[in-house]
Amino acid sequence: MAPQSPAEFKMAELLVESLNLEDIEAKDIDPDELLFGDGLGLDSIDALEIALAISQEYGVQVKAEDESTREAFATLKSLTQYIEANKG
Repeated sequence: MAPQSPAEFKMAELLVESLNLEDIEAKDIDPDELLFGDGLGLDSIDALEIALAISQEYGVQVKAEDESTREAFATLKSLTQYIEANKG
């Protein structure tokens, strides 16, 4: 597993908290592991919960129709990079 940056760890904590992931600790989420499907196993409802949590925590509005959103939600690393690049 690749080590998490401090920003990735904070994002992982947000995921665990907002999705009530009881069997997963933030430190155990690999930054390069897929969040959806065969990776962490999240689904579209989880994506909505994550988008809401990101909006509340970072003030970043995630738009479903934006093509870059799908890429951003691929991994913990890509999601963290997307938020860092778009927060005010």
